[in-house]
Amino acid sequence: MQLARVVGTVVATVKSPGLEGVKLLIVQPLDRQGRPSGGTVVAADAVHMAGPGELVYIVAAREAAEAMPDPFVPVDHAIVGIVDAVTTTDPVVRSPEESTA
Repeated sequence: MQLARVVGTVVATVKSPGLEGVKLLIVQPLDRQGRPSGGTVVAADAVHMAGPGELVYIVAAREAAEAMPDPFVPVDHAIVGIVDAVTTTDPVVRSPEESTA
């Protein structure tokens, strides 16, 4: 699992069978300090509630497909949760609110 920030949406008029009705979002993976880590990826919204600007956690590879209603769909990343708060005892890691300030 990895934290990410939703930065956009994808509009697809034609989707693979099993992905009809599934929202596709562009997410920016984040490192432990809440900074962008690597490039953006497209993730299927398995929670059906994520939107632009939200902090989410994503899974990749086979775990992404397993998070979908049909576990045999062709997805590489899936949003499996929306993050309400981040708390850590590691002084190096900042919460998402601190990293945007």
